[in-house]
Amino acid sequence: MRVVFRVFIIVIFLVVATSAWLVFAGNTAFNGKLKHLYIYPYSKNYEQQIQSQLDSGKIIDNVKVFRFLAARFNVYKNVTPGRFTVKKGTSVYGLLKILLANKQDTVHFTIKRVRTLEGFAGMLGKNFIADSVSSLQFLRSNDSLKPFGVDTFTFISLLIPGTYEMKWQYTIPQILSVFQKEKENFWQNNHRTERAAAQGLTPEEATTLASIVEDETLKDSEKDTIASVYLNRLKINMPLAADPTIKFALRNFNLKRILLEELKVQSPYNTYVNKGLPPGPICTPDSLTIEAVLNAPKTNYLYFVAKPDFSGYHDFSTDYQSHLQKAKAYQEALDERNIK
Repeated sequence: MRVVFRVFIIVIFLVVATSAWLVFAGNTAFNGKLKHLYIYPYSKNYEQQIQSQLDSGKIIDNVKVFRFLAARFNVYKNVTPGRFTVKKGTSVYGLLKILLANKQDTVHFTIKRVRTLEGFAGMLGKNFIADSVSSLQFLRSNDSLKPFGVDTFTFISLLIPGTYEMKWQYTIPQILSVFQKEKENFWQNNHRTERAAAQGLTPEEATTLASIVEDETLKDSEKDTIASVYLNRLKINMPLAADPTIKFALRNFNLKRILLEELKVQSPYNTYVNKGLPPGPICTPDSLTIEAVLNAPKTNYLYFVAKPDFSGYHDFSTDYQSHLQKAKAYQEALDERNIK
């Protein structure tokens, strides 16, 4: 009897140990750092959505164990549409806890440099439930954008660079509402709206001018001086003649040298042909660049050109003849390097 009892105890121990291992040991079936589980709102059968992803997604090994326990603990009672993160090494028990708590992860959505509606729509499609096609349709509609105080031209002014915490299931209006609030806070802080008005600009116009300055130089120390040149041109109704706007009009942001023929491009963004600011920003300017516009010093400069030493800095001029001499030196430097 003692031998039988010992065998029984050993068997029970092995069963308990095996069960504990199946439930509590790391159980993920992928090589990366994490995988995502998605619940979409188009179907109320959340259990089926999760099970389908577990069956085909190589997320955990012991799918049958999970299915058995999920049914008995009713893990789907609290879940709502959203995205759940399964980290490498998560156990069956850990996944059960995530779903029981409806612990949805946060999308850390970072805005650095956005140039076009198409580019931003692509970013939305990669990070949120809305696909890029439906996102672009929304962004191309002035009726859709009107509640957020922008249109298809000024939309980029809604985006203040930074990292935003949102949920994967946010709709496009919910996402844009987050940006709208941040934009309002940004312009209310440090008297930015009043400082823009002192330069004769609205916040959207200041953002547009800053976007041009952003693309003109990588040198923070001269951004305010470049801004002063453009402000001086605006005051005397002189065309801005900003090369970055030509690149935007052509949708060719890698141009090293703009030719005379390209200056004739038909576009509201061609600031060689059209006086005043373009209808909207050509990129999302950094807050430092916006500050450079708001703090632009009073100067008499009307012209500037890149220095021929390719240092990234610019030479500034008050008269056209001086500018032509400096521009010629730069063009000759381009020719020497065979930059076309």
